[in-house]
Amino acid sequence: MLNSRKLLIALFVQLMPYGTSDRVVEHQDTPWNYNYTKYHPISEISSWMDQMVKENPDLISSSVYGHTFEGRNITLLKIGVRNPEVREKKAIWMDCGIHAREWIAPAFCQWFVKEILQGYKTEDKIRHMLLNLDIYVTPVLNVDGYMYSWTNESTRLWRKSRTLPPEGCSCYGVDLNRNFYANWGMVGVSFDCCKQTYCGKAAVSEKEAKAVTDFVGNRTDQILLFLTIHSHGQLLLLPYGHPQIAAPNHDELVKVGEDAAMAMKALHGLEYTVGTSPQVLYPNSGSSRDWASLVGIPFSYTFELRDKGQFGHKLPEDQIQPACEEAFAGARSMITYVHDKTFSNSTLPNTAAGLAPISMVTAMTLWSSLAVVAFTTGVLV
Repeated sequence: MLNSRKLLIALFVQLMPYGTSDRVVEHQDTPWNYNYTKYHPISEISSWMDQMVKENPDLISSSVYGHTFEGRNITLLKIGVRNPEVREKKAIWMDCGIHAREWIAPAFCQWFVKEILQGYKTEDKIRHMLLNLDIYVTPVLNVDGYMYSWTNESTRLWRKSRTLPPEGCSCYGVDLNRNFYANWGMVGVSFDCCKQTYCGKAAVSEKEAKAVTDFVGNRTDQILLFLTIHSHGQLLLLPYGHPQIAAPNHDELVKVGEDAAMAMKALHGLEYTVGTSPQVLYPNSGSSRDWASLVGIPFSYTFELRDKGQFGHKLPEDQIQPACEEAFAGARSMITYVHDKTFSNSTLPNTAAGLAPISMVTAMTLWSSLAVVAFTTGVLV
């Protein structure tokens, strides 16, 4: 049986076009030579977003859905195709860069868009899913903080937003991932504005959190999966951050997370630990992941990408590609699961010669029994 499972994993990696360890990104595939294996400042990311819309007008559109404290646009890309047979399409949400210093997160959002576009051209499964799903991607949510982290080496590890200090304090910024209306201010936060986990003066006091709350909150019956991308720690976190609250579909959330972790491990061998934050890290409250679950989005996860502390938030650029490849494998596993659970067609379009097609869910279920749990504490999510 073990050899059969290894064969399934090997087959999965062969069938998936999003990468193996020896895959090299060919920049010439992009007419204007965008480099997906480098970190980019916000000006270049904004230009890239404009170019994506320009090059793919039938597949991608952009929308400004909010503004930062300093008045900058918060912009998303919507990926999807018009389907006259579907009255209201379902959707996937993904945001990156809620914490400024986590540069690998915006790099992944860009990589994700690239891979979905390529898959739409080459894969029946992705084309089919995009007939049923729209995907909303925010490459950088905390635009002010991200820009500040690019100022110089002394600001590189800035985490929070750039909100002005409250009265009686001298420190800027709020931890946006403690500011959502989800058990706000209860555990794993600070009310000291100089602390990294300062949760703000009130729930949803920050414009960036309100932008997500308003946009996603108006689409809770549409969005099936909420993904917020962070680093570091190699974790897939599910609701809830409060140790005394459990999601009603906890077991299914764990299973889907473990399936994703196995797909990620199949690429480069790295372990991603699955669980709630109190189980594998520490309790916290006010996260966007927990808020999404509380308002009724059935599947909600925080991805904590590479690594486990060697480089931390300063992940070298030579790890962008493998980090993004494994993250895409995990995200695709989850997206495929929620799509196939909601819609009828659950089989992969590609099969190896001489083998019958297998469903993503069936294969992942077999792989999940191979999971080995290993985790590291001490990182802030």
